[in-house]
Amino acid sequence: MLRSVNQKISIILLLVAVFYLIFSYQLPSYPYIPVDADFIPKVLGWLLVILAIALFFAKDQDSEEQKAKRRIPKKDALVILGVFGMVFIYILLLEIIGFVMMTALFIYFSSWFLGYTKHVTNVIVSILFPVILYGIFNYLLQINLPSGILPL
Repeated sequence: MLRSVNQKISIILLLVAVFYLIFSYQLPSYPYIPVDADFIPKVLGWLLVILAIALFFAKDQDSEEQKAKRRIPKKDALVILGVFGMVFIYILLLEIIGFVMMTALFIYFSSWFLGYTKHVTNVIVSILFPVILYGIFNYLLQINLPSGILPL
């Protein structure tokens, strides 16, 4: 039944979309708001369903060249796992440590891990980006991001 890689991936994406839609339909709705907070998650979930179905029926023949392109070297797989580990730690500690510090640490260490060697530039960017983003969200958009251990 599932002959191509596209069909296998589309089934996985369809399952992810269904779980995503289940949780997005459980988001609370707020009265007196024209576009509610659950609108974008629902649209994205249904878009993923449509694209997964389109991928299932897409015509694609697996050639040996395509199979060779899909093989990930062991060194690259370890790098990918390392970045996923950093993302997991970022998500886990975001509420506790706070957006500014955790984002700065994540940007610095992930850039360093991926081979960026200009440490002064890396420090400047990894501090300025979350501070500016925190200011925009908290003070201009009135969306509170986790402050964590910093008294912001």
